[in-house]
Amino acid sequence: MGYLRARPVSSFPQERPTVLSEAASGTTLVQRTIGRIQQAIESGAWPVGRKIPAEGQLVESLGVGRNTVREAVRALCHTGLLEARRGDGTYVRAASDLNAALQRRLRKAELGHVLQVRLALEREAAPAAARERGEEDLARIISALLARRRANEGDDRAEMVERDLEFHRAVVAASGNPLMTDLYESITEAVRDSIAALHPSWPHEEPGANAHDDLADAIARRDPEEASRAAWQHARAVEEALARIAANSPDADGS
Repeated sequence: MGYLRARPVSSFPQERPTVLSEAASGTTLVQRTIGRIQQAIESGAWPVGRKIPAEGQLVESLGVGRNTVREAVRALCHTGLLEARRGDGTYVRAASDLNAALQRRLRKAELGHVLQVRLALEREAAPAAARERGEEDLARIISALLARRRANEGDDRAEMVERDLEFHRAVVAASGNPLMTDLYESITEAVRDSIAALHPSWPHEEPGANAHDDLADAIARRDPEEASRAAWQHARAVEEALARIAANSPDADGS
């Protein structure tokens, strides 16, 4: 899937300051430019994965000089909100400062620690989704479940990982808890890696295969107790898969 083409943000001021006024403003102008770019990202005008407008477009849309734009973009690349790709441009990497900070921390985290956080959120989200889900939420969950099943039947491991991630994202989003959803969205890259790590022999040895169907069914029936049970069943299967990986690791005792 290609990245969406960037568009200038029309809400940016069109008036461009003079070189003298920009020099006089100094760091304050750069900080203000950083804030406006952050606002475009956090509002969803520039979603994660989108290529941001070229430097000339930003100069025009933001109403500042090229040096200011370069400093602002460089600062946001340093924090992790943006990512510069040589010969390609600059892309939105994270949706917020929290997202960027979590991604930096998660890159240093062990798989077991990532899974503890992931499963804790999923276990809390499951019964909440059964209570709070709307029809659009349910449609998204079922669509992801069916796509996941097709990928499994087609022996497409990469697609299976993506569809499995989408299923769990849909369940968390259906919980009706925006903070929980934001936290889960902030760790999706790590969740994707954990899903791939736990399924080296997909589709033949899938941990918790029935738990996904059971969870979707419980959410459809608005049954929080059964949804919680299915989430715990899935969590146990994931933990068992992690234990097998650890046992087969070259660093395991007796290896």
